[in-house]
Amino acid sequence: MRTAYPPHLDSALLAGITGSVAQTIGLTAAVADFPVPIGAVVNIEKQSGDAVEAEVIGFRDKHTLVMPLSRMEGIRRGSSVRLVRTSHTLRVGNDLLGRVVDARGQCIDGRPQPMLQERRSLEGEPLPATERPRIDAPLATGVRAIDGLLTCGRGQRLGIFAGSGIGKSVLMGMMGRYTDAEVAVIGLIGERGREVNEFIHRELGPAGLARSVVVVATSNDPALLRVQAASTATTIAEYFRDAGKNVLLIMDSVTRFALAQREIGLSAGEPPTTRGFPPSVFSMLPRLVERAGRTKRGSITAFYSVLVEGDDENEPIADTMRGLLDGHVWLSRRLAERGHFPAIDILRSISRLMTEITPREYQLSVRVLRQLLSVLHENEDLLSIGAYRKGTNRELDVAVAMKKEIHDLLRQAVDTQQPLAEVQAAVSTLAQACSNHLQATTVSPQV
Repeated sequence: MRTAYPPHLDSALLAGITGSVAQTIGLTAAVADFPVPIGAVVNIEKQSGDAVEAEVIGFRDKHTLVMPLSRMEGIRRGSSVRLVRTSHTLRVGNDLLGRVVDARGQCIDGRPQPMLQERRSLEGEPLPATERPRIDAPLATGVRAIDGLLTCGRGQRLGIFAGSGIGKSVLMGMMGRYTDAEVAVIGLIGERGREVNEFIHRELGPAGLARSVVVVATSNDPALLRVQAASTATTIAEYFRDAGKNVLLIMDSVTRFALAQREIGLSAGEPPTTRGFPPSVFSMLPRLVERAGRTKRGSITAFYSVLVEGDDENEPIADTMRGLLDGHVWLSRRLAERGHFPAIDILRSISRLMTEITPREYQLSVRVLRQLLSVLHENEDLLSIGAYRKGTNRELDVAVAMKKEIHDLLRQAVDTQQPLAEVQAAVSTLAQACSNHLQATTVSPQV
């Protein structure tokens, strides 16, 4: 039976565990005589230079597999491996607002490190399902098309599905800048290094950054740090939620998080399944998503961007996330090519909680606009070649007549903002005008 020690002494005894490198396997090192748990942080000593920090990712035969957080040069057979700590923790506090941090929670914006008193585990537990309050209040994102026709609630989780180069990052910057949430936590995972400063200074801006925490792990960072960055962003959001704040969590992108976990899983010996993704990817996604939501103290409204490879909406990560979330926003390349920004395809997008947080009369107004957009989409070919004759379809006549007004409502300049109440009033007014036009329009008799 294991003897019980005081916590501080127990930690000291664990930290005395050491092992030695037996071999390297791809991106991992196999360590002999090293009985430590998965997720533990270790140091691999080198003959010269600083030790290499690594994390335990699994076991194979009698060896413990560790993945370094930096390059493996200088590591040799027999290098000493020492346990540092058995779990990941993160320092959090209000002083993180306005700061840019890395996956470890260290500020990387060139300013002094803040004094943060509270520590939290990176692996937070989701709130039990029976203890989650109902979502009954809307959250303004500052994006007119979302607030008007895809209204989301405080504590809702939505996905932004898009291919590359359609304006996803700009859209997320607008949300971080204009949302009425008290705090925004933005995770940039696997982004190109050049785009980080552009997003912070151009898309988010000084006003948006002042009430935000930006967590960064660029594409050149090790896979472990890219995965950890998602947990870091979520843990920071949980801290502010538990302090009674309404938090907007934006994660760009969950696809790169999944790709990083695929790299780790394959290195640990997991079998590749759907399109090369190991099973651990599909078990980690729901654990990550379920940490967002509403509690009795506050809420985390989460938007997870999903990169759709080849604009294929049925690729594995997109298909899995669509089933986990409370709605999805699809960005259309066709609309983006026409200069329609934000390029949100309303007909392919849905907010599953909109009926819970908006009045019935408003839902009827949204239904009118969606119906007219659907008619325009179904008859797009006829209209483009001039084959449609006015008067043969009453709904299409109204849709064509009101097309400019509907599209003007859905378009929005990056530097413009409109309160939620004004957006919903504009939607109701436009829907009423369309309904009046529909009632006044007559269909000419068919010959």
